[in-house]
Amino acid sequence: MSLAPAPVLSGPTGSLLDLIGKTPMVEVTKLDTGPCRLFLKLESQNPGGSIKDRIALSMIAAAEREGFLKPGGTIVEATAGNTGLALTLVGQAKGYKVLLVIPDKMSKEKIQHLRAMGADVRLTRSDVPHGHPDYYTDMAERLAQQIPGGFYVNQFANDANSEAHFRTTGPEIWEQMDGRVDAFVAGIGSGGTITGIGRYLKSVGSDAKIILADPVGSTLAGIVNEGVPGPEGSYTVEGIGQNFVPDTAEMDLIDSAYSIPDGEAIATVRDLLLKEGVLAGSSSGTLIAAALRWCREQTEPKRVVTFVCDTGAKYLSKVYNDAWLADQGLAEREIHGDLSDLITRKYEKGDVVVISPDDTLDTAFKRMKGADVSQLPVIEDGRLVGIVDESDIVQVMHTDEITREARFKKPVGSVMTRDLDTVQVSEPLEALIPLFDRDRVAIVLDGETFVGLITRSDLINHLSLNR
Repeated sequence: MSLAPAPVLSGPTGSLLDLIGKTPMVEVTKLDTGPCRLFLKLESQNPGGSIKDRIALSMIAAAEREGFLKPGGTIVEATAGNTGLALTLVGQAKGYKVLLVIPDKMSKEKIQHLRAMGADVRLTRSDVPHGHPDYYTDMAERLAQQIPGGFYVNQFANDANSEAHFRTTGPEIWEQMDGRVDAFVAGIGSGGTITGIGRYLKSVGSDAKIILADPVGSTLAGIVNEGVPGPEGSYTVEGIGQNFVPDTAEMDLIDSAYSIPDGEAIATVRDLLLKEGVLAGSSSGTLIAAALRWCREQTEPKRVVTFVCDTGAKYLSKVYNDAWLADQGLAEREIHGDLSDLITRKYEKGDVVVISPDDTLDTAFKRMKGADVSQLPVIEDGRLVGIVDESDIVQVMHTDEITREARFKKPVGSVMTRDLDTVQVSEPLEALIPLFDRDRVAIVLDGETFVGLITRSDLINHLSLNR
């Protein structure tokens, strides 16, 4: 039976938990899908903003039924962020404390969101393998054992994880697609999504291809395609990819896999926003990139389903931040073979936060805080005339000759450094070292034209990306 052409509004509910699931489906119409039709299930429309709301509700309910989680208890989990947000949403509604162990590469938006919701967030290293005491799952399990009434959710080996998708997500997809699904694309974080939906599709007699979207650096695509783990490496995409097979993941359900580089995933998700108006997270970029590859390889029309796993609002400081992408070596940049290659924020492009000599120290300080920098180039009539940093402001604040209010009203031009340490853009990297030895930032000029600033961090980042 076909669904109604327009959604039917329901009455008010007494709990956000009642709104989990029943997410909408939208067709991609402005991206190149080859001969196929690509549909996105908008899991970002769940109350907690991600597909993980479904498993949080399922896993907590199962723990209550089985007596593992009792009133006053503490939910403990290792998470890339979205499961943590979902567990906090459900746990707080049910009166539990929530403690989350999160790898330190996760976006600051997720971490701030979790702490604002009242979760106890413990950051741990993201550069250690499974089995290391600082690996996030190992740390979470250890903490749960130490806390009275602690319950380690362990989404990676929790049957209620995949069961949530078998009972809800799979049937929703089948109904929304009128039972016509030729391929389904998902990633593996904990493994519950691809397993639960894959099982459901098999249970209703579907012959849909189950396709894994995996970040380059995760070992899982190799297991699917070659029977052995793929090369292990680092990647910036959050929430999917592993260097081990989670107990929840049934790899035999998967027909094929695509390894998607970070650059392709991020370009895809940014293209999705630009052309389709859908603001999606980084893992969605991996899924959609894999789905588009599969679609373009086909020679006849197919109907393909994948997800917008979570909202891109959680990644504005990363995936949608050009400066961050440049720092990670993920932005498309013209290479000049000179010092300008170290500058990710160039003055001519308007990327540099600057100040005027007539602006007040109060304005300068607020701009430094807002941009998270410690110095500002001082520009007058388009020319660099000085630089002001935190130490210049501190020196003024140290005097008692005028009131504190008057100190902050002093013009930048009265305290800025005019004797500038500059280097020409054509000079070698070694020219930066004497400046850094004197605790200065390098001011880069092309002739008399200001190009940008280079800090120690910029140099280290450049060397790291080009080792």
